Formats: sequence, C-alpha cells, structure tokens
Amino acid sequence: MNQKSSDVILERMMSLHPKVIDLTLDRMWRLLERLDNPERRLPSVIHIAGTNGKGSTQAMIRAGLEGAGKTAHAYTSPHLARFHERIRLAGELISEPALTEILDECYVANGDADITYFEITTAAALLAFARTDADYTLLEVGLGGRLDATNVVDNPVLTVITPVSIDHTQFLGETLPEIAGEKAGILKRGVPCVVGRQQDEALEVIEHKAHRLGVPLSVFGQHWHVSEERGRLIYQDETGLLDLPLPTLPGHHQIENAGIAITSLRTLGFDEAACEAAVTKATWPARMQRLKTGPLVEAAQGSELWLDGGHNPAAGHAIAKTLAALPKRPTYLICGMLNTKDIGGYLRPLSGHVERLFAVTIPGEAATLTAEETAGFAKDVGMSASIASNPKDAIQSILQDEPNARILICGSLYLAGAILRDNG
Repeated sequence: MNQKSSDVILERMMSLHPKVIDLTLDRMWRLLERLDNPERRLPSVIHIAGTNGKGSTQAMIRAGLEGAGKTAHAYTSPHLARFHERIRLAGELISEPALTEILDECYVANGDADITYFEITTAAALLAFARTDADYTLLEVGLGGRLDATNVVDNPVLTVITPVSIDHTQFLGETLPEIAGEKAGILKRGVPCVVGRQQDEALEVIEHKAHRLGVPLSVFGQHWHVSEERGRLIYQDETGLLDLPLPTLPGHHQIENAGIAITSLRTLGFDEAACEAAVTKATWPARMQRLKTGPLVEAAQGSELWLDGGHNPAAGHAIAKTLAALPKRPTYLICGMLNTKDIGGYLRPLSGHVERLFAVTIPGEAATLTAEETAGFAKDVGMSASIASNPKDAIQSILQDEPNARILICGSLYLAGAILRDNG
C-alpha cells in the first residue's frame, strides 16, 4: 500500500453527504450498529469538550497517563499535515495500512447512505480503538458536544469541559448559555466532570445540567486552583498542594489547561509523578510553536518564527498575553483566516502587540478569506496591514522592514497545517 491509499478513500468519503456539518447522531448510530457497536468496547473513555484548549488539555492528560505507565488512544480534529494525526493507537499514530483498512471497512459498511465526513471517520477511529489494547481512550469533541459524532459513549470514566466561548454560532446557538448547553451535552449520569474557567452564564448552565444528572463537578476556582508563582506552577485542590514546573507548552493560558489536566488525573487516582509528566512531557503542534528548522526558518534568516492555529476571540486574547510575556522584539503577523470566524474579535486583542500584519489566502480552502479581505479586517481594528501572495513572500517583505523580527504565522489551523507540510 502507498500513501495514496487512505487519501483516495478519504476523498470518496467527502462526497457521502451534501453538507460538511449536519449535527445529529442518527447516522452515527446506524453505522456503528453495522460495525457491531465498537463504541461499547472501548478502553476507559475520557471525553473532552469546550471551545478553547481541548487539544492542549488532551495532550497533557495523555502525557500524564503515559508518565504513569499507562497507554492511551487519542482522537482529535482537525489534523494539520496528515489525517493520521487524528487517530493515535496506544500512543502511536495509526499506520497507513491500518488506516486504509479501517476506512475501507467503514466505507463498505456504510454503503450509499448519507453520512458526513467527520461522522464516518469518527466511526473508523472508534473501530480502530476497540480492536487495539490500551488503558484509556481520549476523545476530543469535534463541534459542540450534545450532537457531536463522538458523543456515542454511554459510560465514560470522566468528562472534561474546557473554557467555553462564542464560536460556531451557526451550529451551536447565538448566546453563550446556548453554546454551553451544547458542550454540557457530553455529561453522563453520575460520571464526574472536570470544568475549566467559565464565564458565569456558561457555568450556570453546566452546573444546572450536572445537578439534574447527579454529576460530581470539579470546577476551576471552586474545587481546584492553579497559578504561576516564581516561575513554578502551583496547583491546589481539596487533597493538597502541588509545586510543579511550568508547562512545556508555551503561553500563560497553558497554566489553566494544565490545571484541567492535573484535576483530571487526580480525579482518576493518579499521583504527583503523573501530574508532573502532564506538564513537562506534553507536545502539541501549532499552539505557539517555535519553528526551528525547515525552509521557512531558513528564509527567516535568524528572525524568530512562530506558528499558532488559534482562530477565535479567546485565542486572540491568549496569543496577545503570550506575546506580551516574551522578550520585547518587533513582532509581525502573517495571517490567513476562514470566513466562518469572528475575524475582528480575533485580531482586536493582537492589534497593540504587532508592527504590521501581512495577510495571505489559505491555499486549497474554499472557505478562506482572500488576503485582501483579511487585510481589510486588520485595518478595521487599527492594524497596519499589507497583503502577500504566500507566507514565504511575506517573510521576505518583513525582513526588508525589520531583519530582527519576531514573526507569528496565525489565524487558522488550516493555514498552520499548510505551513507544517511546506516546512517539513
């Protein structure tokens, strides 16, 4: 088999439903029944929903589990460079032969029935997990929670809700309580849930649903606390205090993500060594990732080159805090975004931290904003902005202006994926 094998099947799967997103669980239940219900045979499931921090939190929980000698499957989306990144079997990315076989089996089982790309590929992941030994399964919600294709497990050992904010309003609702209600759809009767920092109106919705289902909650600011003190991560809950290194994942927001991961591990009975592994061993690409090798780094000629895939207002605030904490250096953005996002809400927090934004069109993405449109949004929030035909040209323009620049490529996971592929 060759690399094209899974690509061909994935391409076919794109045409199985006229919509990219169509939230319901009916099609999932039908296909899972045809596959003999793999969702009932998974290793202990930790189900993670939220608007921001899901991927980083999952990565830290997995690092903690592995630090304790456990194995974990992991499912995440979207992928950056290759689809295989979405499915990790007992710690290792799924192989091309295994992915091709499992996708083909799901494609045949589905027949000509309607099903979305995310649904059928999620079913493939669940089937792969059910057939591979591991201690835990980490499932990251794709969109929302209540009607997400991952929400087919009746008895997880733990659920997690990271910070909830306004995003995907066309699918999840116009208000924060509506969106929080969709995220809280992963709660299961009697199953404990770890909750990250929430705005009051979101937390009220989560607490109300938890009360109805008898869900024990561990809520940031109530049952556990985390902060940075003198260059260390200080965590405290009802069982005691931990003094740990700061997370290896950069950015101040990762301290609270680490708190969620630590609370999850302690809820499951893991010790301090597992919690330390969570913060020191986790890796997660395109989250304020410093690029250190590759053609784009060479083109940057000694300037700092960073990559981040965040794309909503909360991500904009988090990136702004990270930039403010770095040593002072002239900072430039190379930005491409999708037309489904709150562009102004994302860019506004960044406007006071950058010299200029160079806008690019995301290659191969039908929903991309044009470079001209992104530049227009940047100017609307007070940024100096130009357009570039591609990131490499943008880097060259930045170097002419400032040879010692800090350059952040940002605005979309799809742009980040293109950068990682091209820079590989």
